[in-house]
Amino acid sequence: MMRALVATMLVVLAAGAPQPETVRYTFDGAATLADASGHGHTLSPVSRNGGAFRTVKRGGGKALAFPPPCHKEPCPRIALRAVTTTELNPGRRPLRYGASIRLAADQTTKGENVLQKGYSKRGSQYKLQIDGLAGRPSCVLVDDRRPEIHAAISNVGVADDRWHALECRRSGVRLTILVDGVARGRATVPADLSVSNRLPFSIGGKGSYTDNDQFQGILDDVWVQIS
Repeated sequence: MMRALVATMLVVLAAGAPQPETVRYTFDGAATLADASGHGHTLSPVSRNGGAFRTVKRGGGKALAFPPPCHKEPCPRIALRAVTTTELNPGRRPLRYGASIRLAADQTTKGENVLQKGYSKRGSQYKLQIDGLAGRPSCVLVDDRRPEIHAAISNVGVADDRWHALECRRSGVRLTILVDGVARGRATVPADLSVSNRLPFSIGGKGSYTDNDQFQGILDDVWVQIS
């Protein structure tokens, strides 16, 4: 009986233990674009028209500042990409991902991508974005067989030039967006929704081409957890 009790306790402890991140970028240390989770998903920049990021101080570490708003082409564009891998495809499994961002009121656009894997019109996708003049963040999921876009949109904006922690959670049929630890929007998704594609994981934009949904603020602590 004691052996059975110990086994049960181990199962409970394992279930309640925090799951390690599949990928995490802190942008600290000498290797700014290295994967701090230890899984080797190092980022590489793709850019055009002089697009570049710069490091800025945040607390005892660093964050990345992306190009400021540009209203006349050619505009600088940059995205940071990890090499395509199936390890970053959640399929139907529970999924959490997020980032810390700082965005001023004059840095908003119709759409800015914080992080994403895949495209809504090609294959499948999970994404965190910030949309509109109010700077309202949202979480997006698209199935690998059905092109319908499922979005959980925050009811509060974050374009106030302050740091905010954003998180997307997919569990079963529920997709939730959290702002600073508080649930601010929800959506229902199909129970069998699956995200699986051969496209790279990107931060700060879809790519370096025109209409790449360039992120224009400061970014830190980007992470994905698949369990």
